[in-house]
Amino acid sequence: MASTDTSVRAASAPRKMPPVRPPGPPRRPSRARGNLTLGESRTARVLATTALTAAALVWLLPMSWALLTAFKSEQDASDPLHWLWPRHGLTLKGFTTVWERGDLPLWMLNSLLISAAVTVITVLVSAMAGYAFSRTAFAGRRSLFALTVAAVLVPPQILIVPWFRQMLTLHLLDTYAAVILPQTVAPVMVFILKKHFDSLPRELEEAARIDGAGHWRIFWSVLLPLSRPMLAAVAIFVFIGAWNNFLWPFVSTSDPSLMTLPVGITSVKDAYGIQYAQSMASAVLAALPLVVVFVFFQRHIVKSVATTGLGGQ
Repeated sequence: MASTDTSVRAASAPRKMPPVRPPGPPRRPSRARGNLTLGESRTARVLATTALTAAALVWLLPMSWALLTAFKSEQDASDPLHWLWPRHGLTLKGFTTVWERGDLPLWMLNSLLISAAVTVITVLVSAMAGYAFSRTAFAGRRSLFALTVAAVLVPPQILIVPWFRQMLTLHLLDTYAAVILPQTVAPVMVFILKKHFDSLPRELEEAARIDGAGHWRIFWSVLLPLSRPMLAAVAIFVFIGAWNNFLWPFVSTSDPSLMTLPVGITSVKDAYGIQYAQSMASAVLAALPLVVVFVFFQRHIVKSVATTGLGGQ
């Protein structure tokens, strides 16, 4: 009985709680140590920063020289003794001269129309071709896709003569169609969009098929909205390529009213030869639209690379 009473008292006695420790600082999530530099030491970071700064300066030097030359007078632009800073100061005469001549606005309008048309047609055709290679089964699909990938290795300069003969046969020379249509052939964009469609989940396509959607509805209403960042990145690259293209617009047109900016800039000369300040002013004005396009849409390029699948919505 004594042992029983002792056990009852021990069971009914209040238990002592362990002391509560004050909360410490929150633990930071462990980060995977990954560095793009040569290491984690200070010397390695300094060396990497120095190398990147030197590369940036080398890249900016031609742009700085072109911008400075554009604000010089023609006399100072051709003076080798004052190549760094003009003797007569900076001026806007080069910009006003090329603008008042009336050619530059026409060249910019032609480049804008041609580049926009090339971009729209290329993105639409490449997206449809990429979807066909990725989500449909037809005879000869692998062979045709292999031929498309092989076409990436063909330099566009080799196709200049066949394109010219084709446009000549179709009586399209000296027209906007002659400048636009050959530039819409972009096998590399077909390859990129095909791989992008491969990364999208097929469950979405199967769910759409259960609801009665066909290929066109799946492509237009399901997969295409998920591909907006990738389509924007492709559109930017195509637009920049079409805007900077010189060789084909130069070969396919002889009408001055159809000149694009790259072709028109080469004609900035008079009886005294090439006008360096005017040429650089034209080049700076030609580059401004590309800078604006890249600044406003660069996030789409980063997002297209960083996201896959449902992250693109």
